[in-house]
Amino acid sequence: MRSRLTVTLFLLLTACGKLETPTDPGVSGEPIDPTATFTRVQNEVFTPTCGIVACHHPIGQQSQMVLTAGRAYNETVNVTSVEMPSLKRVTPGDVANSYLYRKITGAGITGDRMPQTLPPLSDAQIALIRNWIRRGAPND
Repeated sequence: MRSRLTVTLFLLLTACGKLETPTDPGVSGEPIDPTATFTRVQNEVFTPTCGIVACHHPIGQQSQMVLTAGRAYNETVNVTSVEMPSLKRVTPGDVANSYLYRKITGAGITGDRMPQTLPPLSDAQIALIRNWIRRGAPND
C-alpha cells in the first residue's frame, strides 16, 4: 500500500509539470499599458514567433491552436486550453488564469514553456501580452 502511494505521488509530481500557480503580476500596482493592443500582440509576438510553420500555423499546428493573423484572436480568447482544460487560453482581465500567459512564462503549466524551440520571449513581449490581457483582451 505504501509503495503504491509513493509511486502515485511521484507520478503526479513529475507528470503534471510545475504545480505552482502564478500570481497576477499586475496586482502590485503596475499601471496597465493602454497601447497593449491585440494588433501589437499579433504583429510583435504571434506572427514572428508563434504562427510559424510547425508551431501554431495551419500547417503542423500544435495544441489545436493557430496563431496566424485572422485566426489567432478567435483561437485564444475564451477558448479552453487543450493541455489544462480547467483554464481558458486567455481569460480577459485575468493574467494568472490565462494559460497562454502561463505557457510563455513557464509557471503553472504542463509541457514545455513556449516558444518551444526558440529563446524565451523578451520581457517586453511578455509585458505586452500581460497588459493586453489585463486590459480585458480586446480585439483592437
